[in-house]
Formats: sequence, structure tokens, C-alpha cells
Amino acid sequence: MSVNYNDMNIKRNAEKALFNWKNTSHHKPLVIRGARQVGKTTLVRNFSKEFEHYVELNLEKEDDRRFFEKTDNVNTIINAIFLSKQIETENMSSVLLFIDEIQEFPKAIQLLRYFYEEFPELYVIAAGSLLEFALKNVKAFPVGRIETLCLHPVNFEEYLNCINKQALNELNHVPVREYAHQPLTDIFHKYAVIGGMPEIVSYYIENKNIYSLNSKYKTLWQSFKSDVEKYADNQTLKNVIRFVIDASPIESDRITFANFGKSNYRSREIGEALRALDKAKIIHLVYPVTTTKPPLIANLKKKPRLQFLDTGMLNNILMLQSDMISIKELNDFYNGKIIQHLVAQEIMSLHNDPDYKPNFWVREKKGSQAEVDLVYQNNQNIIPIEIKSGKKGTLRSLHQFIERADHPYAIRMYGGSFKIEESVTPGGKKYFLMNLPYYLGTKLKEYIDYFTKKY
Repeated sequence: MSVNYNDMNIKRNAEKALFNWKNTSHHKPLVIRGARQVGKTTLVRNFSKEFEHYVELNLEKEDDRRFFEKTDNVNTIINAIFLSKQIETENMSSVLLFIDEIQEFPKAIQLLRYFYEEFPELYVIAAGSLLEFALKNVKAFPVGRIETLCLHPVNFEEYLNCINKQALNELNHVPVREYAHQPLTDIFHKYAVIGGMPEIVSYYIENKNIYSLNSKYKTLWQSFKSDVEKYADNQTLKNVIRFVIDASPIESDRITFANFGKSNYRSREIGEALRALDKAKIIHLVYPVTTTKPPLIANLKKKPRLQFLDTGMLNNILMLQSDMISIKELNDFYNGKIIQHLVAQEIMSLHNDPDYKPNFWVREKKGSQAEVDLVYQNNQNIIPIEIKSGKKGTLRSLHQFIERADHPYAIRMYGGSFKIEESVTPGGKKYFLMNLPYYLGTKLKEYIDYFTKKY
């Protein structure tokens, strides 16, 4: 039996942002961004229950596009929509208007500013998966007249909210209690296998059969690949994008555009294809920083990493899921690449800013190479985060970072239990190391606050 994701109640953390937006007296039109299939439409439909009237338009449909085709007059557009949808109200604040797939008609994006100026009480949400490509056709983007929210795949906190609220309560207890460590680790292991695509999560919750998910992953990935036509302006770029999509999962930790995937494509062509996929939020280009002090500014001259939309989809493409199910710990699996990828995905899910990307730190000098897996800015501190695939591991790069930093805080995410310990770098600098289990990625902000206040 197939499962309709719309029938599954996956409570998303983004709902909090929607309620905050609703309760703001001067609410601007809200644009929800994110890759295809991350649940944008379902999120809005669930939220629509808070309104007396709900109108949903899908601009992939000709009947819904026609409201915007013949006029730029927002008053005329609203009246036509209300008449067509049989909505009779003088109280605009009781109406939520949802314009889905708005990228299909760029002029509608431009008109959002006038919804705010002429109907400030009306609640308007727009969503689209390929907005970055549509924006080049928007003559006057309504900067300052809209708000944005980015939706990501389901993170571990949201996953727990679906399957085990008692475990969620334990996850939310800071610091995590020792007796909860192993149960949370076991649940996180399954989450690490399947990932966070809403359709996959819903199907798994219903069927509890990981092996039956394979066709779902294949269909999802093929839908992304089929969208390639929308990412490219010419046939050459389409061909390069197709190649890059297939070659990216097996690339090494950090990439070069030259000889990417052992191809003969030029660096410029590979770069253009990767940036297109980055815009579509399917594959992110994650660049390092070279500083230990804020602000975090990515160094675009350094080799980037590739971060995929979802770890579960990456596992499936690499045919790793069967092996992951059979192992007891994630520890050294696939050289630690999968757990590093998932922790980065979890951290990305904490940010509503569609332009946010994680960063890592590098120091590339002759005779002294160092790389810290992630860095996270907390107030005026940039905190290094090492992601160790097992319970042990050297911290040479982290020590190099700490010796250059003007604070004493460092984090290791690993397969062990929570603890904070005092340590000393080889250069003699004392610092505090917070050891976090992998499953606490979504609670990173809370733990950093706890850490820096306690020490």
C-alpha cells in the first residue's frame, strides 16, 4: 500500500516560525524556499488550519496562473481569486493565500510587494523549489517587502517527534541523561540510514521496513535528475549537469573542478553545473574559512566539499544502506564520511536563512596542513567541531585551531556519551572539550550555550 505523505502528521519545527509570522502585526508576504520534496506544501496546508479561509493556488496549473496573466492590479487579482474560490469576507486577516510553485510565473514574485502594500492584513505565503532560477526573470525583486523561510529535510528532532515522544523529551533535556544515551543512539542509527526526506520518513513510519524504501529513493532521485532541463540554458550545460549528478556521490571529501569525476569537462563547465545544482539545493558547495575569529567568510579560492540534500538519499545512491543496517555502530563506517555529512545536515536544519551554509576550517601552509570538520559561530566565538567516526581519535587540527583562537572552547561529536573535560594543546594552551554524541546535532545551540555559561 502506498502512503500519501499528506496523510502523515510530521510536525515540523518550521511551524514555530510560521506562528511567529502570523502573530506579527506587520506581516510581509512569506516566501518558503527549499529543494523539491522537502514538505513545503504540506507544511502550509497544516498551518492553514489556523485560518477561517484558505486559498491555495498552484502556478503550474494554467487555471491558477490566469489570475496573474492579464493584469498587474493586485486589487483586481484578489477580487478575481475570491470570486472564483467563493470566499466572502471583509476581514482579510482571516484569509491565508498560498501561492505554490510561484517560480512558474516570475511576475507573481514581483507582485508580492503590492500584496503587502495594498492588502497588509491579508496573509500571503508563496513557495517554490527553483526560485533562484526564476529570480533572473524578475525585473524588480521585492527586497524589503517580503520575508523568507528555508525548509530542510526532516531532522532528528522532528523524526523523534513522529516516532517516540518520550525519546524526544530525553533529547530536549540538557545535558542528556546517561540512561537515555544508548536508546537515543539506537534510534539515531536508524535515522542515519533512512535520512529525512518526508515521503521516505512517512513510508517508514507506516511500514517499518527499510528494505522496501529502495524504489521510493530511486523515484525521488530520478525526479531531481529529470528537473535538469530547468537548471540549464543550453544542451551542453544539461549534459554536464547530468554527469555531475551521477559523479558527485563518489567524489572524495574535497573536490577540484578540474578532472572532476575523471572527466574531460573543463573547470568552468563543472563549476557552472555545480553552482546550478547548488541553486536548486540538491548539492551544496561548502567552502572553508581560514580564520579563527568572526565573521565567518568562506574562502572561495579553496577546495570545497559537496553536501547533498539528504544523507539517506546519499546512502541509497552509494548502496550503503544494507551494510549500515547490519553494523552495530556508525563509528568508522565509510571512513566517517556519512556521519560527517549527517551532522552537517542536522546543523543546516537549524537555520531558516536560505543562504546559510556550514563551514569548515583549513590551514594550508607548507609543512603544516590542518582541517577542522566544522566551525560554528556563537556570539563572538568561532567554535571548532571535530566529527570523529569513533570514540577515539587524534585532535591535531583542532589543537592548531584552539592555539590560534581567543577562547578556550572546542567540541568533538563522536560515538560516545556526553561529557566535558579539561585538556591542554601540545603548545600548552588549556581549553575545554565538550564531547557530544552524534544524535545531539539538532541541539547544538542549546549545548553551546550550556557549555560557554558553565565554563
